[in-house]
This record gives sequence, C-alpha cells and structure tokens, in this order.
Amino acid sequence: MSTTAALGRSASATPTPAQKEQRTTPRRGFADRTAGYVFLLPWFAGLAVFTLGPLVYSLYLSFTDYNLLQSPRWVGFANFHQMFTADPRFFHAVRVTLTYVVVVTPVKLGLALGVAMLLNRRRRGIGLYRSLFYLPSLLGSSVAVALVWRSLFSQGGAVSNGLGSLGLPNADFINDPTWALPAIILLACWQFGAPMVIFMAGLKQIPSELYDAADIDGARRWARFRHITLPLLSPVIFFNVLLETINSFQAFTPAFVISGGTGGPADSTLFYTLYLYQKGFTDFQFGYASAMAWVLLATVAVLTALMFRLSRVWVFYGDGGNR
Repeated sequence: MSTTAALGRSASATPTPAQKEQRTTPRRGFADRTAGYVFLLPWFAGLAVFTLGPLVYSLYLSFTDYNLLQSPRWVGFANFHQMFTADPRFFHAVRVTLTYVVVVTPVKLGLALGVAMLLNRRRRGIGLYRSLFYLPSLLGSSVAVALVWRSLFSQGGAVSNGLGSLGLPNADFINDPTWALPAIILLACWQFGAPMVIFMAGLKQIPSELYDAADIDGARRWARFRHITLPLLSPVIFFNVLLETINSFQAFTPAFVISGGTGGPADSTLFYTLYLYQKGFTDFQFGYASAMAWVLLATVAVLTALMFRLSRVWVFYGDGGNR
C-alpha cells in the first residue's frame, strides 16, 4: 500500500507535457513580445526622428517668425491672423485648390469605375488593355510627365496645332489664365489607373449569382448597376473617394512644373501647396508656411472625419452592418 502511494505521489510530482507547456507559455510569450519590440525599435526610432519630431517642431514654428537666418521669434497666433485677415493670395490658393479637388475627384473616379467595368470582362488581350490603362498611373505625378504635358498644351504644341488643323482657335493653354488650371485638371484625370485597379478588385468580389438572378427577373443594365453593383461596391468607392480627396489636396508637382513654380499665369494655378512652398522656400517665412501646413492638416483631418461619419449612411458592408 505504501509502495503504491509512493508511486502515485511520484507520478503526480512528474509534470505532464501539457503542464510543462502551460508553465513555459508565459515565459515564451514574454520572450516573443520582447523580440517583437526589439525588431520594432528601428521603426519607432524612425517615427520619432523623421515624423513626430518634425511634426512637433513645425507646430512650434507656426507660432513664430522664422526666416532660417535668425532664431525663431514667438509671435503667438499672428501668422494665423494674417492668413485669415490680410492675405488675399491665401484665399485665392484655397479657391484654386478646392476647384481642383471638387472637379478632379469625381471625374477621375467616374472614369476609373467606367473603365474598370469595361475591363472586368473576359476578352482576348484583356491583360494588355489593363496594363495600358494603368500605365499613366505608374508615371504618377512625375516631373517628366508634367514637362511633356506642358509641351503638349503650350503654343505650338501638339494639342494647339491639332486644334488649329481642325479650324479651331490655336490657343496657348499653359499661358492662358482661363485654360491653365483645366490643363492641369486634365492631367490628373488622365492618371486614373490606380483607382481603376482597386475598383476592378472590388468588382471581382461581387457574386455572379446576383447578376444571374437579376437577369432572370428581367432587370436591365442600369437596374443591375444601381441595385447590385453600387451597394456591394460602396466600401471600395468610399476608400477611393477618401484616398483621391486627400491626394487632390496634396497636388503640387504638376502645378509647380507647368507654371515654373510661380502659380501663374495670373495665379490661376496657385495651389495651396505651391503657395505654402513659396512662403517657405522663396519668401523664407517658415513660420507662416508652417501655419499654412497645419491649417491644411486640420482641414483634411476634419474632412476625413466628416466623410467617415457620412459613410454610415451610404456604405454597405457584407457583414450586415454599416460602420
């Protein structure tokens, strides 16, 4: 009896594999977390040095008068007061940028959605067509594309000569205050490849059975688009609208290259970002430029929050709830 009890105590004292795993799990979890934080350290260091640090410093500069040659001088809200009360070019830049955002975002996304629906069908050489439509977005807002665009729409360019051969006025679009901004808007709308690819990915996720059932019910194309495609594609549409709106507010390179950095002619292409650049790197008013940057950041943040709020009304998610 005593031998059996001793064997039982010995057996109970020996940990089972499950007990060993349970005892080592907390230590292993701590080691895994520590290793994860160690690997994340370079990212945290980069975030602090290259993002948070300059961000906080620019916020400080927005309340100062700073010209790079002298130490920043604290002026409180003077930069913001001047911006909203005594700087007509600021409001002109806001007007030009809002015009660009309001026109480019819906036109670009409309083109992207239309072409994505056309390319969402099985046809011979469809991969080539998709690549060709996506190609302008690969070039992006590069300096080279802006230079080509400027030569096309300048006096004696291919567009002007083409219109002249058709008997239309041979206009100098780049140097005409009426047509300079539309030329830049046309360049932005032409680069719809990136949202087009996102739309195509969303269209692939819509079950074909829904379209088959609609066909049996006799639904026409518009009804299928309105009652099937649009609701099920609404999360992707929202994502593209959000992305393109923010990108439009940040437009800089085409306006800088086409206008030669002046925002001309007659400030017709004076985008907000271009005016901010001029204040900082031409007039050396870095305090004022920092204040403009924070106004832009606050505007985009408020607009983004508003768009998320409104998305609860029209964005449909497949799990049965709007977020």
